[in-house]
Amino acid sequence: LRRLVAEGFEVRVLPPSTSADELSTEKYSGVVLSNGPGDPSAVAGARELIADLVGHMPILGICMGCQLLGLALGGRTVKLPFGHHGGNRPVRELSTGKVLVTAQNHNYVVEESSLPREVEVTHINLTDGTLEGLSLPRAGVEAVQFHPEASPGPNDSIGLFERFADRCRGNE
Repeated sequence: LRRLVAEGFEVRVLPPSTSADELSTEKYSGVVLSNGPGDPSAVAGARELIADLVGHMPILGICMGCQLLGLALGGRTVKLPFGHHGGNRPVRELSTGKVLVTAQNHNYVVEESSLPREVEVTHINLTDGTLEGLSLPRAGVEAVQFHPEASPGPNDSIGLFERFADRCRGNE
């Protein structure tokens, strides 16, 4: 929340039961799908809600938000044999080649091979090669599996929030 406020946004936290119609009638400039515990495929209605939002407003997914977005885009999630937990987890940002120092806390991941061709893999975990980020540029959608708000690097991932803010303002 503090990263979004720092970008100049008025932030509202909404329950997962919020409908796509409610979001569009309130004139929100974007949606952040936040982190949460458990199996993303067990979150009733999330896949459908998110699919309804794709292409209509910018979306940023974080951790479970990345997994839910992956499901909404047609992918599958799988449980990791050993979850990713703690700090100092190396992740490669594919567009720049930079290695980001990340904080992570998840047991599920989007299965890269399950995603449609138009979905781009943006980040890869350097420890086990699993997907750590995805995007659908034509729809203003981006998500990461790690926690950029935790500032583990300390600011390795700040660009994620800046890009989201630009999309919300129509600059991208």
